[in-house]
Amino acid sequence: MSHKCEAIVVHCMDYRLQSYINQWLETNLGKTSYDRAVMAGGVFDVYDVIRQVDISARLHGISKVILINHEDCGMYGPGGTEKHHEEDLIEAEQKIRRIFPTLEVDTYYLNLDGTFEQKS
Repeated sequence: MSHKCEAIVVHCMDYRLQSYINQWLETNLGKTSYDRAVMAGGVFDVYDVIRQVDISARLHGISKVILINHEDCGMYGPGGTEKHHEEDLIEAEQKIRRIFPTLEVDTYYLNLDGTFEQKS
């Protein structure tokens, strides 16, 4: 492995949230290197998420996974309650921990006002 980074950050592509996510990453990860997997729905498709985590782990030797879902996500539609997002975040975290037991996993729910709620 010729290059290494600390984490992969998985979040939704929704344009409304990018400035909040960028600011949060700068505040919480600073200049640390990290991969970003920008996917419609965040962890909506857990198998796509696992694929990205696997690639980041193999190619960049990550030690941490950060999963971010958000309020009013179009992929979830009307059923996209905070409870539904929390359940999906927990499921994704559990699957990642089973497959990659050495990785730290943090989960967050991002409100449209820019506030992050840690879920794990």
